[in-house]
Amino acid sequence: MVKERARILVVGGGYVGMYTALRLQRKLQEELKRGRAEITVVTPDPYMTYQPFLPEAAAGSISPRHVVVPLRRVLDRCRIVVGEAIAIDHAKRTATLRTLATEEEGTGAQQLTYDELVLAPGSVSRTLPIPGLAEHAIGFKTVEEAIGLRNHVIEQMDIASSTRDPAIRDAALTFVFVGGGYAGVEALAELEDMARYASRYYHNVKAEDMKWILVEASGRILPEVGEEMGKYTVTQLRRRNIDVRLETRLDSCADRVAVLSDGARFPTRTVVWTAGVKPHPLLAATDLPLNERGRLKCTAELSIEGTTHAWAAGDAAAVPDVTAAPGAETAPNAQHAVRQAKVLGDNIAHSLRGEPLETYSHKYVGSVASLGLHKGVAHVYGRKLKGYPAWFMHRVYHLSRVPTFNRKARVLAEWVLSGLFKREIVSLGSLEHPRAEFELAAGGKPSRHPNQDPKGSS
Repeated sequence: MVKERARILVVGGGYVGMYTALRLQRKLQEELKRGRAEITVVTPDPYMTYQPFLPEAAAGSISPRHVVVPLRRVLDRCRIVVGEAIAIDHAKRTATLRTLATEEEGTGAQQLTYDELVLAPGSVSRTLPIPGLAEHAIGFKTVEEAIGLRNHVIEQMDIASSTRDPAIRDAALTFVFVGGGYAGVEALAELEDMARYASRYYHNVKAEDMKWILVEASGRILPEVGEEMGKYTVTQLRRRNIDVRLETRLDSCADRVAVLSDGARFPTRTVVWTAGVKPHPLLAATDLPLNERGRLKCTAELSIEGTTHAWAAGDAAAVPDVTAAPGAETAPNAQHAVRQAKVLGDNIAHSLRGEPLETYSHKYVGSVASLGLHKGVAHVYGRKLKGYPAWFMHRVYHLSRVPTFNRKARVLAEWVLSGLFKREIVSLGSLEHPRAEFELAAGGKPSRHPNQDPKGSS
């Protein structure tokens, strides 16, 4: 039993934030009932996004609402604050928050005090000062970006089908993806698969009319599945007429022209940027220790090094890998994040009760990746799989990791139905600007014309 009342602040509602809070509300069930503990979760969105399913959501294999987990339903014993932490003073045990309410009130920010801190804001897209990138590119880290990209690809096919200008048609049917990691490869493979299927319903757009280009600065893609599987993936993508360019960089995408370091130029209306992530900017606005890469220095017990009552895990944390050589750190991926959250929740409960802490130890078991419907690669427990077996393992593994039975059942039901019926290929880009028609009817200028590109991909 916790001797004193504990106020636990969890910053972030992603893998680590949600799973840690979920573990805490189970471990501290009695304390929460008696009012001796309270858990507050501060998150920009009231849901957790299961990112491995974003490519399938973009391709229409899964409904977007089943890719997210509503935090208020899952964390029913926690207080959910939708907003962002913009600064943390751990010496004073205070966090500065910006919420929708503070914006409405005009106060700018509010202070929240705590006793125990869990810092799990995750990471943000790592962009470079490339001309035109901020104006024309779109990322692939959120469900909004995934669905926006799906709508955009279908809209480009509609533009190509209706225009008489060959230059406009060529640019509309050229899709450039930058980054050969999981996000870039899976997003490209799933969307190409979807667009290839959709092209059968266009009288003048064929699959071979489209150009799909993958740009990777290093000499390999999907390093997580090993060199052999990475080479296999390149071969399979090229067999689908996808232009894979290794050791190549994007130099510019200004004026809707993708200029590559090898001299190639592609007029395009679609540039998808998935070239890595970096620590969340919040980490620099704290008084907690960071390593040379801007991540929080952590112990193997997931406490923040040199401090008390502060904890971290996931992308934001540099956690020692006790299963590897001295000095090694765990990889910032979902596999470690989910397992770290379990130990983190247990250790906070142990700390509050004066019990010994556990050491995080997990040996990376491998990776799986989808390359479209019935296609994939996997390297798990030393075994290498290709094609349908790898794709099936990808679905089974991630289905087992989806939080809550409700979500598992819904995703499984959608997969079964998608196997029985045809894919939906409708663009719902107008959902992003629901007031456009009303503004036009009221005599004003609509915020978005139906034929304009989604935000971020114009």
